[in-house]
Formats: sequence, structure tokens, C-alpha cells
Amino acid sequence: MRGVDIGVCIASDISDIGYAVLAEELGYSDVWVADSQMLWSDCYATMALIADRTERIGIGTGVAVAGSRPAAVTAAAHATLNRIAPGRVFCGIGTVNTAMRIMGHKPISIAEFDDHLTTLRRLLDGEEADVRWRGATAQTRHLMPDAGFVAFSPRIPMHVSAFGPRALALAARHGDGLITSLPPQPAAVRGARARLSAAASEAGRTIDRSSFPIASLTTMVVLEPGEPTDSERVKRDAGAMAIASLHYVYEQYRQYGRRPPAHVAGVWDEYTAMLAEVPAERLHLRIHQGHNCWVIPEEERFVTKELLEASCLIGTAEQLAQTLRELDEAGLDQVVVLPPLEAKERVLRDIAEQVVPLL
Repeated sequence: MRGVDIGVCIASDISDIGYAVLAEELGYSDVWVADSQMLWSDCYATMALIADRTERIGIGTGVAVAGSRPAAVTAAAHATLNRIAPGRVFCGIGTVNTAMRIMGHKPISIAEFDDHLTTLRRLLDGEEADVRWRGATAQTRHLMPDAGFVAFSPRIPMHVSAFGPRALALAARHGDGLITSLPPQPAAVRGARARLSAAASEAGRTIDRSSFPIASLTTMVVLEPGEPTDSERVKRDAGAMAIASLHYVYEQYRQYGRRPPAHVAGVWDEYTAMLAEVPAERLHLRIHQGHNCWVIPEEERFVTKELLEASCLIGTAEQLAQTLRELDEAGLDQVVVLPPLEAKERVLRDIAEQVVPLL
């Protein structure tokens, strides 16, 4: 086994670059800087400051919103960062559930995403590409890449965000890796690997672990001896991630009519009844309040043991190390942890000091 990496996802905060510096000091492999224009600071301004203040850690979007910027803008932003931190920059890109929905719009379609990825990959390589914009298509490229404004070398990897089968097929066709959020179970990782390999084969491409990493977003809580997985401390440290997964389930139900999974059955009726009281024209501004930063008081009752265990890695240091070894063996390359704001430094230290030495 190669050993699973541990990265950090950051809710972009222009005033707290020290958090990324801490992640580097503690030995984390990558920092994924979240892009959601109506939630947090601008991701590219945040990434530039991180790039300037760090030396080793990988820096990328976690993930960039395909629907809010033309591919040319996203490519230029990453190539600019590649001038500051050459070889450390990567591009995570997705249709993005939250960022688009908070603006009252659905994520872009699979067909649009396919076209966006085709264009973005060529532009990230400094090549000429067809760019569709405002109903017209024209070829473009960066006109002055050798003047020091941008850098397309070292090559910037493109990690595609995907959850469903059609998006996974696009990741296999266009990506250099997959960024997703899998249940923290080896079977889920093996299933994703199998689906990626099948989709790549259909596209005439061969991918394996050495050339195509899988990263999965979650969070991790190190239990104290005898502490239950739904203690008040665990709820504080993992509740934001858990409740964000409930928000995602609701959006899938609302748009596609998908049945909620079993681990939310105990709260589903009460949760949907609460949201049914929100005026329809304001619902998109209500669903994602506190997104991955904290749990709002009205939703604390929905952070159940079942939801926590289904969406987060929770256990003693020994249990977590064993789970990470099993995930590694199943084909997962990186666990990306996103702690809530109040506990983020402590969570990173707990993992680095108690779990990593056991791996």
C-alpha cells in the first residue's frame, strides 16, 4: 500500500491565511480552497496569499464553479497562481451544488460540463481552444504566456468533482483525478474505482491509481477513551460536515425526486416540514445556512448518530488509522478534511499528532 494522504479543505477566509500555514507545518499534503462566491472570501485571492506564505503544500480549488466563470477565466487564474507556486497548483472543478443554488440557479448540465472540461483542459495546458460564451464560439489562447504573466508549466492537474455516474464518466474522460465525497467505507471506494475504470474504457482511455488519484471530502474526529460517536464534542467538531450532507440530500430530493438514504430516515419528515415553512422564493437562501462552518440552532436536532457516522470519520486514533489503511487498500488516495471554523486548528492537530504517527 502506498499510504493515503490527508489534505485540508478550507472555507476561504482572506483574513486567516495562517490556517493554511498551520496545515503545511503539520504535514498535510494539500489545501483545497473552497469556491462559493456568496458564502466565503474569493478563493483566488485567498490562494494567492497562501501560495506566497507557504513552500511545500499543494494548493488548488476545492472546487472551482464551472457555471460562474468561463473556462478561460478559470485557466488564467490557475496559471497565474502557478507563477507564484510552480508545481504546487492544481485545479479542482465541478458543476457545484451549493454555489449555484445559493444564487437561485441549478448547477450546469452534464452536456455543458462536458464542454467546459474539454475547453478548460486545453487552456490549462496553454493551448488554443474553442470558448463558448454568450451564444457565440471562438478560438482563443493566452497571447503572452512567455512574458511572465502566467505559467502553464509545470502542468496543472485538473481534478474533476463528480458524484453520479454521468459526472464520473466525464471525470474519467477529461480529468487527472477525481474529487468527490464518498461514504467513508472501503466498499464505496472500490465501487468508485470500478465505475471510473469502466467509464475510461468506454472513452478509450486506461486509468489506474498511479495516474488517476481519488480524493474524498469528509471530516475526522479523534475520540477520547470511552467517548460515544455522538457526544456533544463530536457534534461540535463534525456537525457542520454532517448537516451539509443533509442539505445535499435535500437538494437531490428537491430537484430530482431522489429518495433520501436510510441514515436520514429518522429526521427526514421533521426536516422537510421545517423547510416547507420557508417561502419558496427564499428557500435557496435558507437551505445552506452555516454551510460547512457551523450548525445553525434550528438544525442542531438533526445532527444524529446515524448522520454523523454515515458522513464523517469518527473513532479512536487506532480505529481511524485502521480505517485509513483500509481505505488506502481499497484505492483511495487522499482524505480531505473540512472541520468547522471554531474547532479547525484543534481538529488538524488531533489528526496530525494522534492518527498520522500510527499510519
